Amino acid sequence: MNIRALAAKAVYDVLERGVSLSVALPEQQTRVANGKDKGLLAEICYGVMRHLPQLDKQTSDCLSKPLKGKQRIVHQLLLVGCYQLYFTRIPAHAAISETAEACRQLGFENLVKVVNGVLRNIQRNQAPLAEDNDTLRFNMPGWIVKSLKTAYPDNWQEIIEQSHQRPPMWLRNNALRQSRDEYLALLEQAEVAASSGQSPQSILLESPTDVAQLPGFFEGHASVQDGAAQWAATLLEPQDGEQLLDACAAPGGKTCHILELAPKASLVAVDFDDKRLKRVKENLTRLNLNADVIHGDASDIDSWWQGDKFDRILLDAPCSATGVIRRHPDIKWLRKAKDIEELAALQSKILDHCWQWLKPGGTLLYATCSIMPQENRDQINAFLARTADATLDTLPQSAAGETGWQILPGQQQMDGFYYARLRKQA
Repeated sequence: MNIRALAAKAVYDVLERGVSLSVALPEQQTRVANGKDKGLLAEICYGVMRHLPQLDKQTSDCLSKPLKGKQRIVHQLLLVGCYQLYFTRIPAHAAISETAEACRQLGFENLVKVVNGVLRNIQRNQAPLAEDNDTLRFNMPGWIVKSLKTAYPDNWQEIIEQSHQRPPMWLRNNALRQSRDEYLALLEQAEVAASSGQSPQSILLESPTDVAQLPGFFEGHASVQDGAAQWAATLLEPQDGEQLLDACAAPGGKTCHILELAPKASLVAVDFDDKRLKRVKENLTRLNLNADVIHGDASDIDSWWQGDKFDRILLDAPCSATGVIRRHPDIKWLRKAKDIEELAALQSKILDHCWQWLKPGGTLLYATCSIMPQENRDQINAFLARTADATLDTLPQSAAGETGWQILPGQQQMDGFYYARLRKQA
C-alpha cells in the first residue's frame, strides 16, 4: 500500500475508532521499510490531527454529499490529500495522483474520480483555510478553547499557539554512567548539537535525532524524556534504602530516573495497563536497573501489596494530557469536555488511597501532564482541605501564592506539566 493509504487507515483508526495515534501510527509504519517513507507517513498523520477542523471543512465543502459508513475512510483519505496540498512541498500533481491511487488500493475504485475531482478542485481554488469560529481559527475543539480562556484569560492564545508547535527532543543523562557535561562532550564528538536544560540531568537537542546516532544510547547512557517530565524524580528526592512507589508508572521513564538518582532504593512500579508495563520492563533492562513491576490498580493497593508503607510515592495521575498536545495532537479529538470531571474524580480517589499507604513523615509528589486547573490546583486544594495530616511543600519554581507548580506548554521549551509536593505529618 502507498503512504497515503496507510495514513488514511491510521487517521481512520483515531477519528472513527478512538485509537490513539501513538498506537495507530506505528501499526501502519510496520508496513513501510524505508525510513524516509516512515517519516512522511508520520508527518501526514500528525499534520492532519493538528489542522483537522480546517481540512475537514475544506474537503466537506467540495463534496456533493457526505461519505458515510464504510466510505468514511475515503473521507479521511481526502483529509490526507488536502493536508499535502496546503502544508507540504510535495508537488500537487504527485499528491493528487498518489492519493487517488490510494483510494483504489483501499478498495474504493468507484470513488477514485471523486477523490481526484475534490483534490483538483481544492488545488485549483487554493482558497484560504476557514476561520469562521474558534474551532476553525485555532484548530482546537471549542470546549478546550473555552476552558483555556477561563483558566488563563491573559495568555490562552499563546498556550494554544505553543500547543501547535513541533516539540523539541530532550534527553536525560544517566548520572550512573557519566556526568551531564561528559555526555554533552560525547554528543559534541558525535556532531549532535545540544545544550543543558534547567533540571540537573536534562539536555535539549537542537534538532530531533535518531537514537541510533546518540552515543551509548542502547547501552543506557541516556534516555529520551521531555524536560518537564524530568522534574518528577528530582522533586521526589528519592534516597537510597527507602521504600518507594511509582503509581501509574508506564511507560517507565520516571521509574528509571528515580532509580538513577537512588539505585539502592526499593522501588515498586505499578500500572493498570498490562500492555504498557512491557515498556517499563524494556526501559529497566536497557538501563540495567531493578524494580518490582506489578500489574495493579493504584486506587486499590491493598489488593496487590502486603508489604510496608512507602517513604515516598510518585503519583503521575491519569489525566487529560492537555499539556502534551504538541506531542500528541490526537488528544484534541479523543478527549471530550465531560472527561475532565470524570478524570478529576478518579485522580481524587487514587490520591486519597495512595495517601493511606504513605508513611508518617513521607512525601507524595502529585504530577499530571495537564493544564486544566480542575485536575491540578483545584484537585490539590480540595485534597488539603479534607486531609488533616497533609501539608503542601512550596516548590522553589512555584509562583507566589500558587498551589503547586504549573508548567505551560513551551515554557523553557518544555511540555505542559503540573507538580505538587505533599508532606505527611510525622
